[in-house]
Amino acid sequence: MKRSLRTAVLTSGVLLLGAGIPAAPAASAVPAAEAAGAAQDARVDLRVLVVADGGPATAAIAAELAAAGTPYTLVDLGRADRPVIDGAFLADTVDGRPRARFQAVVLPDDEPFPAGSAEMAALVAYQKTYGVPQVDAYTYARPQNGLQYPVYGGYLGPVDGVRAEVTAAGKAGPFGYLDGAVPFEDNAPDVDESYAFLSKPVAGADFTPYVEAPIPGRADRGVLVGEYRHDGRRELVVTFAYNQHQQQFRLLARGIVDWMTGSVRLGSSRHHFAVHVDDVLAADDRWDPVLNCTPGDVDCAPGTGTPNPIRMTADDVAYAVDWSRRRGFTLDMAFNGGGSVEHREEHGGADPTADRLVADRTAFRWINHTYDHPYLGCEQDVSSVPWKCAVNADGTTKWVSRAELDHQIADNRRFAEQAGLPLREGELVTGEHSGLKLLPQQPEDNPHLAPSLTANGISWLGADNSRDPDQRRVGSALTVARHPVNIFYNAGRVAEQVDEYNWIYTSRAQGGSGLCETLPGTTCLDAPLDSATGYRDYIVPLETRTALGHVLSGDPKPHFVHQSNLAEDRIGYPVLDGVLDAYEGLFAADTPLVNLPMSAVGAELRDRAAWDAALAAGEVTAYRIGDTVTVRAPEGVPVAATMPAGTRTGTGGQGPAFGEPYAGTVSGRTAPGQDGALVLTLPDAPAPPAVDAPAAPAEGGPPPHTPVPAGVTRPVPFAAER
Repeated sequence: MKRSLRTAVLTSGVLLLGAGIPAAPAASAVPAAEAAGAAQDARVDLRVLVVADGGPATAAIAAELAAAGTPYTLVDLGRADRPVIDGAFLADTVDGRPRARFQAVVLPDDEPFPAGSAEMAALVAYQKTYGVPQVDAYTYARPQNGLQYPVYGGYLGPVDGVRAEVTAAGKAGPFGYLDGAVPFEDNAPDVDESYAFLSKPVAGADFTPYVEAPIPGRADRGVLVGEYRHDGRRELVVTFAYNQHQQQFRLLARGIVDWMTGSVRLGSSRHHFAVHVDDVLAADDRWDPVLNCTPGDVDCAPGTGTPNPIRMTADDVAYAVDWSRRRGFTLDMAFNGGGSVEHREEHGGADPTADRLVADRTAFRWINHTYDHPYLGCEQDVSSVPWKCAVNADGTTKWVSRAELDHQIADNRRFAEQAGLPLREGELVTGEHSGLKLLPQQPEDNPHLAPSLTANGISWLGADNSRDPDQRRVGSALTVARHPVNIFYNAGRVAEQVDEYNWIYTSRAQGGSGLCETLPGTTCLDAPLDSATGYRDYIVPLETRTALGHVLSGDPKPHFVHQSNLAEDRIGYPVLDGVLDAYEGLFAADTPLVNLPMSAVGAELRDRAAWDAALAAGEVTAYRIGDTVTVRAPEGVPVAATMPAGTRTGTGGQGPAFGEPYAGTVSGRTAPGQDGALVLTLPDAPAPPAVDAPAAPAEGGPPPHTPVPAGVTRPVPFAAER
């Protein structure tokens, strides 16, 4: 339930030689025939050079590369001991063949070195010789990068809330995965979160706008992202400030990387969204707005209040089935069979909810959530609030027994078999993720958990991302961290959700608990939310934005809500609809949300970790010569790569097609051959674009300091990343 602000991530001043990017088309935009021939014959390593100045823009691009598993080398200009960027640093010879060590170059702006710098001259010569493109991560619009000074009919200033658009050229090129709109965030009215220079290309310049935005006070539009071809070089010019978390960058990040690499790169990314519904068939205790706790649960003192459980009805199930089919989205039902058995015992053998769920079982995926949903860590001493672990006479912790763990897993599995539920055998989510460590009360796993998981054939174990985010092994299982959606398990009605939210997130002076004043990373509301409008106008947009942020960052981890949120007022759906609607409005049909079962998410996290470890250890090499890409990786580590559509495996393209289509490319993970190598053959590439002579500079003076607004370099309220 903790809410923390999302912060701008800046480079840390450390020189890294690690994860990076693949090579762009080897011979694109080479100025002379002999240079073009040399580039075609050269080996181009699939790695990106990122030259950073400590600003958030280069840090954002580096973060995008790292998240996708694309190798890059980072040179921090602020370090006195950094390498000198010269010809020897950029290129050499391997086995008698010229080698370009980087397929693309990312700079903080169009010329971050002093005038007449030998390092900039080396970069320019390198780009011309090998056809290596350059990204200007955030630069002032000026004739040197193909744009007019913005003071001449353009604009420079904040662009919070602006709706930018991908141009026809952008859709036909690197940003074709977008539906068109690129909305800029405006999360805090009192903070400038983004800043841009909007202007037109210089007359006669070979400049192609890819993303534009309206110029305030004028009828025309200015460039935010575009390609400038000049002097035998290609630059992607970006004229707005951003950090790695902002939606506008997250929308454009894939296209920036695809442009610089020509969609020939190591690493891959997709947009994932899975939603687990916990406690299905059981009932959830209800928040009491008078007591400010939940009778029947551990946050109320024993004997306090009267429990008033929340449980889905048959009509709620029918709604869930219809919603899933309308949205084309499968929910994962984490169920407790004992809840249905208990309900039948108390209601003369009747359970219409379970009957309807069983009848419509194929509409959902099913996860074992234990039979009765007990706490499976230490034995809880609930005589006081907060609870603590019970101890033996010698002071050691009392643990829930192995027999109870086995019973909870196996009996729920038997319930599924008898009911005909298509249970995914190797998946398990324990109640409250119990059995796993839980700070502060239980700093270690229940020692009986690992052997029980192994004995019961569990391969994937749900964990809470807010407490246990990193995948780890527990017995036979690997953990799959899940993002909690901040819609409370003990709320079935809007009024209950808002009341509890106000209690947690308002100060004592405002009538709240004051928890927001003491919990690290938690922000207090300025005032309590309105009971009638607070959920719709504040909580839903915030939770939608948070979940969508996970999706846009390529995070495959599932989100979870509770069955109570699909009952009564059905308060979970507005957030789920908000994510799905926003996504559909932003992305083209060839870039769908990927809705994986828990086991597939776990495998993706496992394979990512193995790939990232191999990259960090320097155990992966990849390069391109002409239309052939060769990758070598350790045995057992599937190669992650993104390639142009039509790429095939094997020398000469004699093998099967590589990857699966996504976002206008093909991507995936493929095991290398017995010799540790994966060979890919690229499809015929289109002819490189023509390169015009340099354009004459427009009138105007030298560029001013390129500003970075406060919202990019420090936290912006209400853009939460739990």
